[in-house]
Amino acid sequence: MRLNQVTIPVSDIPRSKDFYQRLGFRLLVDSPHYSRFLAPQGDTTFSLHLTPDAIVPGAVIYLECDALDDEVAALQAEGFEFETGPADMGWLWREANLRDPDGHLIKLYHAGVNRIDPPWRVKPEA
Repeated sequence: MRLNQVTIPVSDIPRSKDFYQRLGFRLLVDSPHYSRFLAPQGDTTFSLHLTPDAIVPGAVIYLECDALDDEVAALQAEGFEFETGPADMGWLWREANLRDPDGHLIKLYHAGVNRIDPPWRVKPEA
């Protein structure tokens, strides 16, 4: 089993579509109520679904960057506003936070080997 995509609710498809395209996502499907993207790298997809309901952000979107500080600087130069700049976290990741137009939290991060193999990883049974 492989994770294919994550879909989030949005209140305005054109506004959100523009935001994610500016982040580097490549548009695959475009309609008035739904947009689907290919991640900037890899083959994971991500989609937006228009909802008339109030948006209640819940899931956190993590985007891995090899050169986090450079990526954040480039996005800031493009007008993206970050809530927090790159900082080293206690879980051995370096992260920076921003929000999309509906308030969904996006964390750009670099974890290196700690992404899958942190020191506290559960060891497989023998």
